[in-house]
Amino acid sequence: MILAEKVALLRKKKGWSQEELAEKLGISRQSVSKWESAASIPDIDKIILLSQIFQVSTDYLLKDEMEETDKMAPAGEMPEKPERRTVSVEEANGFMGLTRKLAAPMAFAVMLFVLCPIPLILTAGMAETGRLSITEDMAGGIGVVILLVIVAVGVTILVLCGVRMEQYGYLEKEIFTLQYGVEGIARKNKELFTRKFSVCVAAGTALCILGAVPLLLYASVGKDEFILLCCVALLLVLVAVAVFLFVWAGLIQDSFKKLLQAEEFSPEQKSAARKLGAFSGAYWCTVVIIFLVVFAREKWLVFDGEPKFPGILFGMIWVVAALLYAVIRIILNAVIERNKNREV
Repeated sequence: MILAEKVALLRKKKGWSQEELAEKLGISRQSVSKWESAASIPDIDKIILLSQIFQVSTDYLLKDEMEETDKMAPAGEMPEKPERRTVSVEEANGFMGLTRKLAAPMAFAVMLFVLCPIPLILTAGMAETGRLSITEDMAGGIGVVILLVIVAVGVTILVLCGVRMEQYGYLEKEIFTLQYGVEGIARKNKELFTRKFSVCVAAGTALCILGAVPLLLYASVGKDEFILLCCVALLLVLVAVAVFLFVWAGLIQDSFKKLLQAEEFSPEQKSAARKLGAFSGAYWCTVVIIFLVVFAREKWLVFDGEPKFPGILFGMIWVVAALLYAVIRIILNAVIERNKNREV
């Protein structure tokens, strides 16, 4: 139980309203309301006064289940680590609130990246099957223009959101300490969001699985190539919705992990990430160059006597690159951890 919950519980046990408690403390009702909603914490003199009014110890008010004393240095011993940035309750609440506000537009932007090939697929398919009275080259050009517009919209959204989140960038990169009460607030919010997170992951997984159903049905009875393209488009739509759920829930869940410095945002992982930053940038730049080279030399690939570029190769490049990147990161993390243990 955190301080905010204890103040509310003790007040209710006394049968006092927020106004009555505020009057006894000589403060405004809004201040008591902020304490009980964990939007702020009382000053030390108010904590002492609260302990006297409620007839409880200050230890009871200040110490919660997270055992903050474990993080304190022994008496008389100076900490060896340099002074770190301290995250206040107001900063933590501001970060979590802004993340919730921007999670939906950021997830929508990522969803657009999955949806962007659909216009190109459908326009090219309609032109090839005669459903659209334009040449295949013109259809491809129109599809590419629409694709680029969609990508541009998605990138713009992400850039604007990134600018707004930039003030909290240190939470992901630096090692920091939390002001009293912040850890309890973050853990409580994380517990409250766990159910929504699980539902989003389950729903997104189900959509990805269901997306393959139309393709399987077409494989058994379908003959029209345009219907096949429509099935692919439907698959992308379902995957895009799943991606939206994954990203929206993941961003909010990660906001709690960043504050708690847990899992992939632990101090150890942050240290490893700084060391691997140069590798990540160089790796993905190389992948992009390979992708552009393959795209530019698409006429190297010939099928049925005609130069055709298999669209599936586009996807395979990124899938293989992502898998290879994950494997390399695991190996490099293991090497960094082993070297760290040797130094210790």
